[in-house]
Amino acid sequence: MPHEQLLLRRLRGRPSAGLVFSYVFIIIVAAFCLFPFLWMVIGATNVSKDVSMGKLSLGMALFDNFANLNKLVNLPLVFRNTAFVTLVGTFFTLLVASMAGYGFEMYRNRHRERLYAFLLLTMMIPFAAVMIPLFRIFAKVQLLNSFIAVILPSVASVIVIFYFRQSTKSFSRELVEAARIDGLSELQAFFYIYVPSMKSTYAAAAIIVFMSYWNSFLWPLIVLQTNDKKLLTLAISSLSSSYTPDFGVIMLFIILATSPTLVIFFAMQRQFVAGMLGAGK
Repeated sequence: MPHEQLLLRRLRGRPSAGLVFSYVFIIIVAAFCLFPFLWMVIGATNVSKDVSMGKLSLGMALFDNFANLNKLVNLPLVFRNTAFVTLVGTFFTLLVASMAGYGFEMYRNRHRERLYAFLLLTMMIPFAAVMIPLFRIFAKVQLLNSFIAVILPSVASVIVIFYFRQSTKSFSRELVEAARIDGLSELQAFFYIYVPSMKSTYAAAAIIVFMSYWNSFLWPLIVLQTNDKKLLTLAISSLSSSYTPDFGVIMLFIILATSPTLVIFFAMQRQFVAGMLGAGK
């Protein structure tokens, strides 16, 4: 009997074959996912020729690549432009989407679901189908080559409205009704009751919307027509489309452009997970 108990303890202490396989599989997938980033970091320290040859060891050209990048690109300008578009766009997108999601869930009438279904139906329309009409509209109102033209089409994001409405389903109506009884207006109830209660939802949505604006390329490429309005994605594209692209410089530029989104995601990943779980309930 003691021998059997000892054997059972040893078996319990050993991981099962399925668990071992799961960890091995996760490690392999993680290695495949992380390798491009590792190669990008290595490439940023090498000259263009070594990057083209696939060199997988660190080089000594990091500072030279940074000096060349400063000569080719006005880094403070493109970072300032991108930060302005991203922060302003994220703020207004969250404001409009959260108000819409709140309104769709808190106020009931017979046309609500039809309008909501119509909004969801617009998600099926590819951006390429509305790109030319949008361009003509902004040309008519003389807003081409402006940051407003970049921000405005994405402010009323249907997917973010859908996300906020799903999250609002778990929000207590009694809080808003109590606020109305206490004399608060609808806007006061929204900003003082709803917004503080949905911090994790706002955090998750902010990460998604921030990354969308920061990485936007096609629409800014169409509407921004001068160098002083360039965003990061457009500057990277201009470097890679030259006759003799310097891959070391491009790799370094991509690292610099990616760093803010990585910092924000890792700083807010707990709120992101909590917000996504809340939206899925």
